[in-house]
Amino acid sequence: MEKNQIYIKCGTNYKEMTKELLETCRLSELIGDRKKRIAIKPNLVSPTEASFGATTHPEIVEGILEYLKTEGFSKVVMMEGSWVGDRTSDACEVCGYRELSERFQVPFIDTQKEKGFSRDCVGMELNLCACVKDVDFLINVPVLKGHCQTKITCALKNLKGLIPNKEKRRFHSMGLHKPIAHLAAGIPQDFILVDNICGDLDFEDGGNPVVMNRILAGRDPVLIDAYVCHMMHYETEQVPYVKMAEELGAGCADIKKADIRICGEDQGAAIPKSRKVVELADRVEEVESCSACYGYLLPALEMLKEEGLSSQLDEKICIGQGFRGKTGKLGIGHCTKGFTCHLEGCPPTEKQMYAFLKEYILNKK
Repeated sequence: MEKNQIYIKCGTNYKEMTKELLETCRLSELIGDRKKRIAIKPNLVSPTEASFGATTHPEIVEGILEYLKTEGFSKVVMMEGSWVGDRTSDACEVCGYRELSERFQVPFIDTQKEKGFSRDCVGMELNLCACVKDVDFLINVPVLKGHCQTKITCALKNLKGLIPNKEKRRFHSMGLHKPIAHLAAGIPQDFILVDNICGDLDFEDGGNPVVMNRILAGRDPVLIDAYVCHMMHYETEQVPYVKMAEELGAGCADIKKADIRICGEDQGAAIPKSRKVVELADRVEEVESCSACYGYLLPALEMLKEEGLSSQLDEKICIGQGFRGKTGKLGIGHCTKGFTCHLEGCPPTEKQMYAFLKEYILNKK
């Protein structure tokens, strides 16, 4: 498989689709030495089943494990860390990865429990999880999703699961895009399988799955993300970390150079254009907020909108690390504890935000 190729396969038997894609891409030849230490990195952002639209389907990883076992690769691990506010162990259980780990006798490394180490990621010092040092070949298995802060999340952003929670918070204080790009340059991805089965096109933590029944395979994470931008009706420039990663040498962002190969007759439906986040975000003043906090707020606002209440908010909701030590009127999360009316939590849950804001709106009448 060439670096500029992206293979696409559609269907509903996800495990077999995966194995067929790996055969087509000749993954075993790309890995080579059977003694290499292989890491599989799914997206287990939160403890929600894959059908919810946020996490990697376990059938895809099962297909990878079966393929690797058949091809004689035995040094395999899975590694991931959920977002700040959720425990990886819960996600591992709910999403079916503990069962996979036990059945295939493949260790699952919870990166939330890993010690960190500093690495120069092309001019930016980043703190990475220690397990990264032991990887010879990284298979990244992101979910194609929308994201409330970066518009898309796929191959490049999925590497955030390989940094400690403290570093995840620092990423947000740095504005996300630049550190994501440097992270991509600091942790090479050797093979990418994109779960485009039913990702949520608006929210990173799911809730509005859009069934596509499609898996993409490639070797260049930057090209994969550039192509995903195209699929989701964005210009590459609208997702700054893609071009930044290209400039740092992590891959190519020019989709004109991509060689798209459709495996089978069905290339799948076009992804619908969704901009729900833009409208909801207009009601928020966000400064350096963590993904979980902001990611919970927008679905809470969507519920209020469905009840006809969100339009009754006269002031913007403040959220994020940028409001630490400051005062204001209406805030969400621990960082806004100095506000007149604020909801405590790091992060508070979606239901807590919904209840808090609903009470705030109704009490103003």
